[in-house]
Amino acid sequence: MKATSKAQQRAAGAALSAKRGETRVKDLQGASREMYDTMSEAELEEMASTSREDLPEHKGD
Repeated sequence: MKATSKAQQRAAGAALSAKRGETRVKDLQGASREMYDTMSEAELEEMASTSREDLPEHKGD
């Protein structure tokens, strides 16, 4: 699944970092915490690797 906004891509990156043990889980909040709890590392990696070039800042933009 590809990210649909820059904000979603950043949240996936934060969740992926926590999944890999690079950052603390307790520092996650909002969407990144939910992604951490519900998505696999592979899913997060795919979403976080989405090119940000043509994405809106937020989904509704």
